[in-house]
Amino acid sequence: MVSNLFTTSRRWACGLAVALLTAGYAYGQDVQVSDARVSLLPGEQPGAGYFELYNAGDETLVLVGADSDAFETVELHVSSDQDGMAHMHEVEQVEVAAGERFAFAPKGHHLMFIGREKVLQEGDEVDVQLEFADDRHLSVTFDVISPASL
Repeated sequence: MVSNLFTTSRRWACGLAVALLTAGYAYGQDVQVSDARVSLLPGEQPGAGYFELYNAGDETLVLVGADSDAFETVELHVSSDQDGMAHMHEVEQVEVAAGERFAFAPKGHHLMFIGREKVLQEGDEVDVQLEFADDRHLSVTFDVISPASL
C-alpha cells in the first residue's frame, strides 16, 4: 500500500512538472523579446533598458513590471517631450495587441534599473524577469551597453 501511494504521488508530481514546464515553454513561444540591452551611466545613476516585445499570441499581452537581482528596483517608464521639455514618469502597464510589436526605445517607453546591487560593466549580461498581468513571467538576458552606443 505504501508502495502504491509513493508511485501514485511520484506520477502526479512528474505530470505536474511536465505541465508547468510545457505551459512556460508555450508562453515563451507567444512572447518574443529581441535586442534586449541596458544602458548604464557611470556611478550609481539609474540605467535604462530597451528591447522589442512581440506578441505572437491570440490575446492582448499586458506587461506590468520587471525584476532583476542585479538592481534594487526595476520600473516601467515612458519619456516624452512636452513644449521643448523632456519628461519621464512611471507607467503601470504596457499593452501589446495580438500580432503586434512594441519597442522599448530611447525617448519612449523603457525599463528604469535603479540601485545597482553589483558592479556591472559594458559587455556583462543581466537577467531580468518580465512580469505580465496573467501572473506569468519571462526570463530575458539583457546585454550591458554604453549609453554612447545608442
